[in-house]
Amino acid sequence: MAYTVTPPPAGPVGSQYCVCKVELSICGQNLLDRDVTSKSDPFCVLFMEVNGKWVELDRTETAVNNLNPAFAKKFIVDYHFEEVQKLKFALFDQDKSSTQLYEHDFLGEFSCTLGTIVSSKKITRTLLLGNGKPAGKGMITIAAQELSDNRVITLSMAGRKLDKKDLFGKSDPFLEFHKPGDDGKWMLVHRTEVIKYTLDPVWKPFTVPLVSLCDGDMEKLIKVVCYDYDSDGGHDFIGEFQTSVARLCEAQDASPLELECINPKKQKKKKNYKNSGIIIVKSCKIARDFSFLDYILGGCQLMFTVGIDFTASNGNPQEPSSLHYINPLGTNEYLSAIWAVGQIIQDYDSDKMFPALGFGAQLPPDWKVSHEFAINFNPRNPFCSGVEGIVQAYSACLPHIRFYGPTNFSPIINHVARFAAQATQQETASQYFILLIITDGVISDMDETRHAVVQASKLPMSIIIVGVGNADFAAMEFLDGDSRVLHSYTGEEAVRDIVQFVPFRNFRNVPKETLAKAVLAELPQQVVQYFKHQNLPPINSEPA
Repeated sequence: MAYTVTPPPAGPVGSQYCVCKVELSICGQNLLDRDVTSKSDPFCVLFMEVNGKWVELDRTETAVNNLNPAFAKKFIVDYHFEEVQKLKFALFDQDKSSTQLYEHDFLGEFSCTLGTIVSSKKITRTLLLGNGKPAGKGMITIAAQELSDNRVITLSMAGRKLDKKDLFGKSDPFLEFHKPGDDGKWMLVHRTEVIKYTLDPVWKPFTVPLVSLCDGDMEKLIKVVCYDYDSDGGHDFIGEFQTSVARLCEAQDASPLELECINPKKQKKKKNYKNSGIIIVKSCKIARDFSFLDYILGGCQLMFTVGIDFTASNGNPQEPSSLHYINPLGTNEYLSAIWAVGQIIQDYDSDKMFPALGFGAQLPPDWKVSHEFAINFNPRNPFCSGVEGIVQAYSACLPHIRFYGPTNFSPIINHVARFAAQATQQETASQYFILLIITDGVISDMDETRHAVVQASKLPMSIIIVGVGNADFAAMEFLDGDSRVLHSYTGEEAVRDIVQFVPFRNFRNVPKETLAKAVLAELPQQVVQYFKHQNLPPINSEPA
């Protein structure tokens, strides 16, 4: 995109990019009993089919000693209307602390598409064993809810003078939050941690989506139940109360809200019964948890720049052995990477004008080496119209430059960072910069590049590196801070991971969409992370 301090008005974003989040609640009924001395301790694992293979997405907590579990942990899945998203729900009896599923007893599974669940809202199906036969009388119920309301509620809770339930000590209290389900029964929404040996617990603050807690209805009744934890799963009931989020919101840091915890059986039996303790709402705050899509729909533009490696190690572009050789089909690995990334990102840019820069070549007329030149040879206007414009400029420039060296990344990174820094002066979530660097090998200016990336991590900017050819890309992996935090040569840490590296050779024989997904996988998260860190809401957002 042409860099401007004031962003042009955002064009409409196609509905195919509207990904809504769906929350899946899981219950099991009549599960197989795999334990000899007690009941099974089930947990549920969610898999999604990706390229013909089942990939684990998430798993619930373990329900101790329970053949009819209602899991508090929800699965949250991105729902793509235009894709067939195959899901598998597998239940296991936890036997060991291992995360390896083969260490646990299999209780049955059920597979279907996300569309099936969403269209029915709630389904109950038979669990099957690996041989396709029913897993005893075991059933699974899956309820779906769209998380279109992006408000989240953060609660800080405590208790005072709760009933003592343990014979040789104090209680081990925890809270459960329930909301009324469509069938009129209470549905578990959240379970706090257990606080050991106390009648005056202080639980850690927790945050849940407002739509999970009360379907987004502040006046809807919710039920809070207090239990004394027992390791065998037979938790003792302390008391409960019903309230609403509107009531909980009366709690302020200076004036907490106190609610009586009532045990109805004790209340009936004892005339002078007051309560089974007090539950204190220390604070209740509602905020919006903005998504990538919120920022895009709010008018944020993705500003795309391409940096292309023209160093001598690529080989003579006239020879088929060169990485820059354009084959009879009109492509090479550089062009494939430009197409894969560019055709996705260009949908998020209203004027589709992209700067395309080269580095590591000698340029006419004086044949000086440049590490930051416009491939259309127009330094005042390096912009190309759409991905097609980049491809045309790239093909046109090849015969007019001499491949040279070294492989310096920092000039191009700093070039884009200057514009990203300029955009921060607006103090709005209006522009985010993406630099795609395509290279064939080892970085010559590693110290300067590390320093440039660390500085860029403070800006609205991400860097995608696609490695072409068969070189050793260890240095690129180092810049991609997935496994460790990147440091500058000065010792300064990157504030966030902004580099995503992929070797093109891993994607030579797969559909081009696969490369785009791998390259852009971390980008939405990086955009959201930056704007949240700066406390910048989407431009057209409503207050919570």
